[in-house]
Amino acid sequence: MPSMRVISADEHRDYLATLPTASFLQTPGWAKVKAEWRAEHLAWVDDSGQTVGAALVLYRKLPKLNRYLAYLPEGPVIDWSTDRLGDWLGPLARHVKGQGAFAVRIGPPVVTRRWSAAQIKDGIADPDVRRLGQVPPLDRSAAGARVVAQLHELGWRHQAAEGGFAAGQPQFVYQIPLTWTDGTGTHGHTEESLLKTMNQLWRRNIKKAAKEGVEVSVGTKDDLKAFHDLYVHTAERDHFTPRPLHYFEVMYDALNPEGSAEPVSELKVWLARHQGDLVAATLAVRVGQHSWYSYGASSTEKRDVRGSNAVQWAMIRDALAAGATVYDLRGITDTLDADDSHVGLIQFKVGTGGEAVEYAGEWDLPINRVLYKAFQIYLARR
Repeated sequence: MPSMRVISADEHRDYLATLPTASFLQTPGWAKVKAEWRAEHLAWVDDSGQTVGAALVLYRKLPKLNRYLAYLPEGPVIDWSTDRLGDWLGPLARHVKGQGAFAVRIGPPVVTRRWSAAQIKDGIADPDVRRLGQVPPLDRSAAGARVVAQLHELGWRHQAAEGGFAAGQPQFVYQIPLTWTDGTGTHGHTEESLLKTMNQLWRRNIKKAAKEGVEVSVGTKDDLKAFHDLYVHTAERDHFTPRPLHYFEVMYDALNPEGSAEPVSELKVWLARHQGDLVAATLAVRVGQHSWYSYGASSTEKRDVRGSNAVQWAMIRDALAAGATVYDLRGITDTLDADDSHVGLIQFKVGTGGEAVEYAGEWDLPINRVLYKAFQIYLARR
């Protein structure tokens, strides 16, 4: 049974560097992005003293009380294939209770179901289908089902997704696998084979952007201002609240740690320009073999030059060249209702080929049931 100890940010980083990947939300750098939360780095250690798991825990203080929600976004990084999850999560709950936590929230990075692009397209076209869950999945993960069953047995409570978005991180995402498997083994995609998985509209838009002279480049921290100006414009058009420029400056520094001998994360600013005008801009994060499209912005003018398609294709090619095995377009809702305003987002992502992926979602373990109940009421009133 693994034991738990507090480790330094450097020890945490060094352990993650030995793994194929982990969520960027579980890297030491993410603690700097979420500076309003108190951060702690934890490790699970086996009998020989070897680190076998790690976690970034973010503690959010309750108003007026010296009690905290302990949050592990898309974590912890442990052996989720085990049949003895309690041996891992029990020490975690006891530790955070000692730190004043009234509850702990985790986000197991475990896939439960997958759907192909063709299945989603058919679902949207079918008037009787309203939700992704109504479509029989291409794949049901036995490992994912085992995790969900164990969490229920251990008293954890699933946080129901609202419109497909979980309480914190998205439960449903859209991903492009950059490898494929057959009877002879696992093979890497080429740019040509990836283009073939995209729909005709996406391929046409990528070609059109090139023909129109859209130029895509990787920027520096100085280009975050240009990205942010376009992001604020996008927020006004699409009716969401934008984050301040300072947030992205902190994120850039935190996920591109200077002087780190072995950085586990990398954030890039991507810029698509047409005749000198910025028409699209994005942020992409990579940790080992997993690459994420994190934030995006596009101009309302010149939409016909297809800057958004051009910049996405550049990021996909970069992920492929870096040895990533998956390109992650992040959250989607689970709606397949053609009349729902959210369906446009999934249609844009479905055009890339790829697949919709459901994760186990976020789970809470109440430690102080009275405070947890009050917290739930507070959230419901927000």
